Amino acid sequence: MSPTSTFWMNHAISVAQRAPQSGRRVGVALVSEHNELICSAFEGEVRGASWLRILRHKIQEFRISSAHSVYLTINTLSATWSFDLAELLKKVRTDKIYIGLPDPALTSYLDDDPVSVRRHVYRFPDDLQREILDQNRRLYAASEQNIECNPHYSEHRISEAVSTRLKSKGFALSRGEINANRRKFALASLICERYGVEYKEADRAVHDALSEAFDTKYGTYDYAYDARSANVKWVDDFISVYSSASTRPLSTVSILNVGVGTGYEAEALFSDCPQITFVDIAERGLRNIGRRIISSRTVVSSAEELSALPENGYDLYVSLRTYNSSFFDTSKAVSEAHRVLKPGAVIIVSVANGFLYAQRGCVVPGLIVPGTDFVDLYRGMDTAKLMCAELDRAGFKDIRMIPTDTEIYLSAVAA
Repeated sequence: MSPTSTFWMNHAISVAQRAPQSGRRVGVALVSEHNELICSAFEGEVRGASWLRILRHKIQEFRISSAHSVYLTINTLSATWSFDLAELLKKVRTDKIYIGLPDPALTSYLDDDPVSVRRHVYRFPDDLQREILDQNRRLYAASEQNIECNPHYSEHRISEAVSTRLKSKGFALSRGEINANRRKFALASLICERYGVEYKEADRAVHDALSEAFDTKYGTYDYAYDARSANVKWVDDFISVYSSASTRPLSTVSILNVGVGTGYEAEALFSDCPQITFVDIAERGLRNIGRRIISSRTVVSSAEELSALPENGYDLYVSLRTYNSSFFDTSKAVSEAHRVLKPGAVIIVSVANGFLYAQRGCVVPGLIVPGTDFVDLYRGMDTAKLMCAELDRAGFKDIRMIPTDTEIYLSAVAA
């Protein structure tokens, strides 16, 4: 993210801060190609008027027909369930669009959403998304994007568990500090700087804290709280994705499954596969799946460090809902995946793209904004697009993105 775009994102948030606290607090800024503010508006700037109505008036008054970029804190829906941004873009041509968060009323993907249908749409970073949530906490807290609707997600937070475990080892870091350093290297480096220990000691402390946290959250994970419990055809979805990338039966290929959890997925998909290796950072899930699939091999390791496994050793690499985990280094994991796969082998990874609204039995799409209690509808797609870029950089080809009801699958072939 460039300093220039970050400046204007902050400007849009500061504009939104002037909105009445009783309603939606939304800010928008139009910026020229010379990096100058053309005009801005906020919800309620004129009593009872939306930001779009106010901005339209200014556009007409100043005869504005184009802008280099638009910065909008919330992609709002009108009373008729059309996107205000879509209406703005009919009046003003723009090269780039920067969006903070989806409207709290948005619970599914709509066809005319500029975020999904237009190119050159970018997102505010996590810290600024959290500021927008703070500005509109009451609205989001009352929406279906509040993860308190799902007890498992609201009560088991990886960042909190990591904080607790690091504190028990003598490294007291706040939840905010942990959320600001969501890479293992960054967190270990912070511990080195704060406590004056060697990097090796700090890295081991972080590794152990993450292992314990994931073991606690997923080692005894109750799939009654999983979005896939509302999608009875999730196994068929996976088989369809695999069949589109390979003609070989699963039972005949050498499989590496990274990120096992409780073993529920693996048992449903790979019970009849005799050539399979399971990898996870947490030991409890590995013990579970080792008992269920006796012929399997289990390895305690992270996806980013598969040194215990040989190069060019596998025909299929599978990692479901692991690449969007907290403190995960996608670039390193993809590089390791490419190393252990044979030329022409297939990789299938998925991004979780929804959580179960337990009381209603429906799936709310999106991923949790780190350090908050809210789901971002767009985050799953954002994450999948970034993963596609990482696959390409690592040397994979024939990259495909396949969205389903509860997750987004990516498949590719090792070059």
